Amino acid sequence: MVLEVIYVVRHGFRSSWVVDPETGLYRSSVRSPTNIPSDPPLSGHGVEQSKQLAAYLLELQPPVDKVYSSPYYRCLQTLEPYIKETSMEIRGEHGIGEWYGTALFDHPSPAPTDTLRKLFPTYSKGHISAIIPTPTGESIEQLYDRTAYALARIIAQLDNEEGQPKTVILCTHAATLITMGRVLTGHLPEQHEEEDFKPFTCSLSKFIRRREGSDKFEFTGTVRAEEGIPKIDWRNGRGIGGGWDCTANGDCSFLKDGEERGWRFSGDESFLPPQERELVLDVRERGGSNRPREQNSGPRL
Repeated sequence: MVLEVIYVVRHGFRSSWVVDPETGLYRSSVRSPTNIPSDPPLSGHGVEQSKQLAAYLLELQPPVDKVYSSPYYRCLQTLEPYIKETSMEIRGEHGIGEWYGTALFDHPSPAPTDTLRKLFPTYSKGHISAIIPTPTGESIEQLYDRTAYALARIIAQLDNEEGQPKTVILCTHAATLITMGRVLTGHLPEQHEEEDFKPFTCSLSKFIRRREGSDKFEFTGTVRAEEGIPKIDWRNGRGIGGGWDCTANGDCSFLKDGEERGWRFSGDESFLPPQERELVLDVRERGGSNRPREQNSGPRL
């Protein structure tokens, strides 16, 4: 048997943060338990959403066999009520983490595993993340590459895992959820801004496998995106691992207040002017560093 069903959840309604586009300094309105300003907790409303989600997940058919999550606090907190009921292990996967636009400053990273295990006891210590995103952000095309590689690795791992899990749930973020839907189905719209997959807060999407087929990997360690991402062929309806059909798209029927805080792409959301952005992306495509060689008092924008 192989993996048959993928459930995808977006985190619940979160507290807000702001970033200074010139310095890359993040500030949050609510202190995060990880002490990272760009890693905010859920709002009170988001916590209530997570409880409603947990009740729904406990009744899912087929039931969840494995749990993967972005290592950001808001995603793990979204899963917390469900995990408290099931004691399931959470596998942290950076490859389904947050998306940031390109910049010359480093975006913050999630908290380390030891910190997350203190906050979420079933967070896996031994799981190896498939990929670490580029610290200075990504273009949308780079996000596709990162997401495709992470999903291909997750699917291949579960296809070959002892116990033969049939289902998995992935908790992620709005932009990443949209790209996951496109990568799984193999359907890429002409415009990134098209509203196809619906990333409402605490929504649940369901993907059913069309046919068996996993991408083969000789390398099982962690890929660092800034050093190059192995290409996965998923476009033109092919999808990942044999392709998947979306049978539930952003379902919020189990949430008291229904659909909230939808999102869609709006350009590249870069922190760089257009001319500088093109230079950065060109350097990345050639496998070089996009950071300035001279150390200035602040980032070049």
